[in-house]
Formats: sequence, structure tokens, C-alpha cells
Amino acid sequence: MVKLTMIARVTDGLPLAEGLDDGRDITDVEFYKQQVKALFKNLSRGHNEPSRMSVETGPYIFHYITEGRVCYLTMCDRAYPKKLAYQYLEDLKNEFERVNGVAQIETAARPYAFIKFDTFIQKTKKLYQDTHTQRNISKLNDELYEVHQIMTRNVQEVLGVGEKLDQVSQMSSRLTSESRIYADKARDLNRQALIRKWAPVAIVLGVVFLLFWVKNKLW
Repeated sequence: MVKLTMIARVTDGLPLAEGLDDGRDITDVEFYKQQVKALFKNLSRGHNEPSRMSVETGPYIFHYITEGRVCYLTMCDRAYPKKLAYQYLEDLKNEFERVNGVAQIETAARPYAFIKFDTFIQKTKKLYQDTHTQRNISKLNDELYEVHQIMTRNVQEVLGVGEKLDQVSQMSSRLTSESRIYADKARDLNRQALIRKWAPVAIVLGVVFLLFWVKNKLW
């Protein structure tokens, strides 16, 4: 069964819509929602994840599609057919793109700006809950829609890779910053060394010039 449905903007991970009645039968639903938000954040960092991927987490599995800078994600039981999960996401994607323009999506400034889309999510989810209806059996038998090549990974692996890449990026930024500080300090030390080297000469020349000027004034 479909357990959770969430839609977010890929560029910054901003949640745009979700199924408001989702997850009521899941005791630790907030834990899984946090994982979803972490996946969205991972995508927003530009880690070159596939546009379609399944991610295993406990007794469930996340399936997501990213297209047009939007990520459509659902969490299902592991036994729920992968093909139906992706066709469900395709239906959401097609309707979301139809009713919301690119400009609206890109300029949305607050979370869940498209929360009214929940009505369509709930209506569509009901169509996909029972895998034995004639409609869903026909979808499962649709040879034109294949999902065998969609990658399946573990949630710790996906989020762990993102964290490691962030650590490398942070380390690189820190090293760059430290290098700049070192270069600035080196320039200051060189300047101070030059001052110490030439200051006495400058003072002597200044005294000589002053004496010469005073002598001319007196004469």
C-alpha cells in the first residue's frame, strides 16, 4: 500500500505538497518523514542522483521521480508493486505540472505552498491502493512501462554518501579559507620584515635631509 506521498522542489528541498492523511497507520511516521526530508536535502545538494530511484528503509521503500526541478516521492510497503508505485508518481507529476506553472513552482517562498494538491493526491492514491482491481492489473501488465532498470539502494547508503560528500566539500572550503589566512599572514610578515630592514635607512636619510634643510635655512 501507498503510505506517504510528498512533493518538493529539488533546487532547495522546499516541501511543496504532501498527502495530509498519510501515515496514520504508521507508529513512527515522523521518523520516515525526516528521512524523506533528508533525501530531498540530498538531492538539493546536486549529488547527481538518478532521476528515478527506489530507496529501502526498514519494512518500507521510497520511490521517487525528479523532473522539472520537482521531486515526487512515495513510501510504500516493500511488497507493493514497483511498477504501480511509479505509475502513481507519474500521475501526480502530470497533474502537478498541468495545474502549476514553472514560475509558480520556482517562486514559491513558503513550505507547502501547493497544499491544496492534497485533494488530487488522496483521490489518486485510492485508485492505487488495491493492486487486484482490473485497472491496476492492466497497469501491471503494461509492457510499455518498465521499471526493471530503476536502481534500488539502501537509505543509509544514499544519505551516507551525501554526508561524506558534504564533509569533503566542507574540508575543501576550510582548507581554502586556511590557505587564504596563511597567505595574508605571510604578506604581513614580509611587510614587517621590509619595514624592519629599511626603517633605519629611512630614518638616517630623514635625519640627513632634515639637517641639510636646517643648514640651508640658517645659511
